[in-house]
Amino acid sequence: MCSVLKVSVSGYYYWLKHPVSLREQKEQELVEQIKQVHEQSKCRYGSPRIAVELREQGIQVSRPRVARVMQKHHIQSIVRKKYRVQTTDSGHACTVAENHLARDFYAARPAEKWVSDLTYIRTGEGWLYLTVVLDLADRKVVGWALSEAMDAEVTTVAAWQMAVRNRPLFHSLLFHSDRGVQYACSAFQEQLEGMPVLRSMSRRGNCWDNAVAESFFKTMKTEMVYHHKFATIAEAKLAVFEYIESFYNRKRRHSALGYLTPCQYENQLYSQAVAA
Repeated sequence: MCSVLKVSVSGYYYWLKHPVSLREQKEQELVEQIKQVHEQSKCRYGSPRIAVELREQGIQVSRPRVARVMQKHHIQSIVRKKYRVQTTDSGHACTVAENHLARDFYAARPAEKWVSDLTYIRTGEGWLYLTVVLDLADRKVVGWALSEAMDAEVTTVAAWQMAVRNRPLFHSLLFHSDRGVQYACSAFQEQLEGMPVLRSMSRRGNCWDNAVAESFFKTMKTEMVYHHKFATIAEAKLAVFEYIESFYNRKRRHSALGYLTPCQYENQLYSQAVAA
């Protein structure tokens, strides 16, 4: 048999006593480690974030190797249909601000530039609306609101109030949003009176002017919303809370932050400020 298969007799007996090679053992260990990180992210992570997570755990492995192992063992990130949603009502007579942000999404310190937007989530009991405020310095969701109506008081106003509670304004802030009536109306404008805030709004019909907020909604929907059929509004609210507060802000590694989490990057920024 060894002659036919062109293997040595000693090699055959070694295989007989050691059916699983050292390389295979190490790969199986890596598979289990990848599966653990993948499951902890609720199957949201692909090879780049899993590789970073493993290296932080002291496991030296490259992203290409993680990708090969994931492909071999059919482990993949949950990705669903393309994202497109329309919630902006810009057909109003309210005053519209200029686009001062001008797609400059870099901020050196917290509470320097915030972006905000609104989207909707389908449930068996009707629509649920989510408004978020993100800080461009660390991409953290500093304020958010869930509502069953689109009135400013329960959308933009509520999200803004949470944001200034979580991250008070000690210097001037650039606040960017779309031209929606929830941002342009007097109810929201009154919240900004007396504060060091410069308003900025996207150009009409140009979603790229608010790309960071749009990207957050795309990420949340492909990683969480599209994989659930929410029977009730309460169920959707709980899922959104878990995603933002437990996963996105604290655990999700962000490519724009060098694969740190928003909370990790926030701590890094504050440490640098103290050292300076």
